Amino acid sequence: MALITTVEDLRILAKQRVPRMFYDYADAGSWTESTYRANETDFASIKFRQRVAVNLENRSLRSTMVGQEVAMPVALAPTGLTGMQRADGEILAARAAEKFGVPFTLSTMSICSIEDVAAHTSKPFWFQLYVMKDRAFIERLIERARAAKCSALVLTLDLQVLGQRHKDLRNGMTAPPKLTVANILNLMTRPRWCMGMLATQRRGFGNIVGHASDVSDLSSLSAWTSQQFDPALSWDDVEWIKRRWGGKLIIKGIMDPEDARLAANSGADALIVSNHGGRQLDGAQSSIAALPAIVDAVGSRIEVHMDGGVRSGQDVIRALALGARGVYIGRPFLYGLGALGERGVSKCLDIIRNELDLTMAFCGLRDVQDVDGRILLR
Repeated sequence: MALITTVEDLRILAKQRVPRMFYDYADAGSWTESTYRANETDFASIKFRQRVAVNLENRSLRSTMVGQEVAMPVALAPTGLTGMQRADGEILAARAAEKFGVPFTLSTMSICSIEDVAAHTSKPFWFQLYVMKDRAFIERLIERARAAKCSALVLTLDLQVLGQRHKDLRNGMTAPPKLTVANILNLMTRPRWCMGMLATQRRGFGNIVGHASDVSDLSSLSAWTSQQFDPALSWDDVEWIKRRWGGKLIIKGIMDPEDARLAANSGADALIVSNHGGRQLDGAQSSIAALPAIVDAVGSRIEVHMDGGVRSGQDVIRALALGARGVYIGRPFLYGLGALGERGVSKCLDIIRNELDLTMAFCGLRDVQDVDGRILLR
């Protein structure tokens, strides 16, 4: 195997090892994918000021996100079907994040359940919540997250309706995969993945099957999910969830300064500037382009985080310089997971840390908490 030095190296290896429908699920956007591409490419236009003859000893990347100490201001984003990139994927990613010292966020649409991840980790993780029409199910989900000692709830607001993702439609994406001729032929080229899946019982949506009313197996799940995302979601629901949860609340999916003000008014502890990885509104601006206006609007009132398009430690420091307090990585850790399992997630985090540390040093700083707009060329 070739030497792995970048997130791109992990992506190439994951593409070789993960079945096409699940690789495409992770590595695609909606419609023309213009926003998905802009999320990544817009970082390149942000240039650094290189400084010299500055004492660079004893550098530190340590920081906090919503009051939690982190080894670097990076969290693993909530990603659906993580356990289809690699068997027991959510457990593997959570363990890697815990060992490294950064938050792991478990998706509502995970393969491994809240209880599964809690049983295989020793420190609190974060839980991401989608709001469904079945409020009794949401109440139970919140209680399960509390029982698992999750230390923050990440409430996603930008999935009231589902963006059209052409690759998923063409692939007939399901979990587990439908055994069509095309899928069987593709699976035959992924023996490592198949052996892992045969060795685990975690192949469905662990947070939903057996917990939601009228969902006892995978055959009843698709009909339930197509009807359950709530287009009537409002800020009143956000307040209701905050009361039910009672702990740290992070609101994900903010792309407009006015929505950022409403998020700050809601009493949330942080917001995430995010366009769902370019998987919802195609034609929206990139997350990094939206970040400065939102920081200007509410950065003094609420912790501002961001995700979308981050592929390196350099992208992390660009976001920090533009005012983000924390940055989330989704696809990068999924590439690592698909490529090498838990070891690949750890490798991804090591790559991000090294690139962040070296870039900070070249910009003349020793502490990541001192990063601001002064390190950028205007």
